[in-house]
Amino acid sequence: MSELINDFNDYRTRMNEVILAKDNLVLKRFWSLDNQAYADGALPSKTKELLGLVASMVLRCDDCIKYHLGKSHEEGVSTEEMYEVFAIANLIGGSIVIPHTRRAAEYWEELIKG
Repeated sequence: MSELINDFNDYRTRMNEVILAKDNLVLKRFWSLDNQAYADGALPSKTKELLGLVASMVLRCDDCIKYHLGKSHEEGVSTEEMYEVFAIANLIGGSIVIPHTRRAAEYWEELIKG
């Protein structure tokens, strides 16, 4: 994997361990709920990840965008599907989403390289 992907995943893992080690019940429950929300249900997890990605792009959260890009890649999302998601996010969020789309495209290119 690329340095870009490894750096993100390593930092996320390390800081999640720090936070969860504090044993805060509310944070643990919130993170558990977040995890459960993306499980297969009436909508497949792939669809939920793409919805999460659009919301993250519109809200302009680069960490969230990277996370959902990684999960979408694991779910087998194609590049064609991904660029339709980018288009929807830009349509909903407007031109302020463009810089996040650039970074998302960069991260996606690294993911598909393997």
